[in-house]
Amino acid sequence: MITNWIRRWFDRRAGRTMNAVSCDIAPAEKVTAVGDIHGRLDLLQALLPRLDDQSLLVFVGDYIDRGPYSAQVLRHLFHLSETSGGRVQCLLGNHEEFLLQFLEAPERNARLWFQNGGVHTLASFGLKPPGDIDNYQQVRKLADDLRLKMGGSLINWLADRPLTWTTGNVTFVHAALDPRHPIEAQDRQICLWGHPMFPRLARSDGQWVVHGHTIVDLPRIRKRVVSIDTGAFASGRLTAAEINAGCVRFTSTG
Repeated sequence: MITNWIRRWFDRRAGRTMNAVSCDIAPAEKVTAVGDIHGRLDLLQALLPRLDDQSLLVFVGDYIDRGPYSAQVLRHLFHLSETSGGRVQCLLGNHEEFLLQFLEAPERNARLWFQNGGVHTLASFGLKPPGDIDNYQQVRKLADDLRLKMGGSLINWLADRPLTWTTGNVTFVHAALDPRHPIEAQDRQICLWGHPMFPRLARSDGQWVVHGHTIVDLPRIRKRVVSIDTGAFASGRLTAAEINAGCVRFTSTG
């Protein structure tokens, strides 16, 4: 027990790759999933060179808000996904949903987004909230300014992000899946926000699920659920799960 604790502490402090966990996970080919980035471009740039460049890459959402470099993270992932020939998959997270809802209906959605880290994303685009958040004319102008800063290509790319991606017996999602329903019959809100029975109830179809959204101190595996959001914006630990047939290996920064 003491030895394991020391190893976990050392891995966390040194940002080392942790020992592989053997299991019956079986992607069609090697795939690496990266947890919630939340504007920490510095951590993303530190993590990517340590990953196998022959592996498929899946980012599980929440690229923006809270950290200082949301605009730069979005542009970097946009470039990676557009030039990868399908080798990079970027899923939608609830914070990307916040941004898209703000652009669609700024008067209705500004307050909730700003209270959940949206002000940091605006700052990364060189913008700031109006002094009076109830001044709808100013809020609409801010949304228009953000559209101009982002550009149509980036906005359209973000709006097109899928909720899930599956390879073999592994499905990737931002927050959760309802364990009682098939992968193809999942509710959008559950994929983005979670479900009370996930991950307490194991799926009956043997499908593995890799997700972010819920912060864990260290990445973990429970009941065929792989949790990889280690709170990068606050902890300095951005985590990736490298998944081969038969094993999962975690790599973290910080």
